[in-house]
Amino acid sequence: MERSDVTLERLRSFVRVAERGSLSAVARELGLGQSSITRHIRELETAVGIPLLSRTTRRVAMTEEGRRYYASALQILRLVDQAGEEARGQRGAVAGTIRLSCTAAFGVLQATRLVFAFQDRHPGIDVDLSLTDERIDLVREGVDLALRLGPLADSGLKLRPVGQCRRILVAAPAYLAAHGRPSRPAELAAHQGIRMANVAGSEVLSLRGPDGTVQSVPFGGRLRVDHGLAAREAFRAGRGLGPTHRWLVADLLADGQLEEILPDYRLPPVPMSLLIQPERAGIARVRLLADFLAGEIRRIPGIEA
Repeated sequence: MERSDVTLERLRSFVRVAERGSLSAVARELGLGQSSITRHIRELETAVGIPLLSRTTRRVAMTEEGRRYYASALQILRLVDQAGEEARGQRGAVAGTIRLSCTAAFGVLQATRLVFAFQDRHPGIDVDLSLTDERIDLVREGVDLALRLGPLADSGLKLRPVGQCRRILVAAPAYLAAHGRPSRPAELAAHQGIRMANVAGSEVLSLRGPDGTVQSVPFGGRLRVDHGLAAREAFRAGRGLGPTHRWLVADLLADGQLEEILPDYRLPPVPMSLLIQPERAGIARVRLLADFLAGEIRRIPGIEA
């Protein structure tokens, strides 16, 4: 086999297998049979004359030579993508696929409509939108950029702060009519709270008052949920009161299904960020979506710069 048989298709298969560590997962991702992916790897290894991957019964891993080859292959594929973007850009069109990951509740209530608007502006761009609250490995999962809530650990990814998500205390009118409206933070302890089971420290609320002092009050109740959409439904059903992101319930506040309580007291905000794969940050379509999302998200009620 000639060295010219190092094709882009085989390089792409190798890079994704190296990142995901699974032939079957890459086959599903690319819509090919596992035998095709296996053939691509075998043909590439024959072309370069060295083993790139070591295979076990449970996982595929790169050899030492494969790690060095992976770095070069990634750079080649990035340059090919950029060249295509630049060529299309000269004709006034940007095209290709973007893989976007987003926290689930924000994705359902906010990000999907932003993706629709983005695609209306750029009809040549396909978007693969994945909704998850898990902190996935962007490189391994083949994600170009991700929207994430909360503080983020240092990593090799490019982080772009988007804004601060304001949190408020809410309850349904029916709940307040039946149980009374708290007038000060200390009264929250006597109410049925709706807590987030996957948020550390949710059993205590820290509220900053008008004078700047912070009060920490115990917070409990009969219902704990691990998803923002479930909390939204619990608030609307009058099951209790509790903290939530304003963007999560903005429509329910507007039509009177929920009411803000203790509005003079502020909960700590939660940062929202865009994470971008450094290798993808220079791709025109990825930059376009990142810029569009950052600008539009700041227009959402409850997200402050």
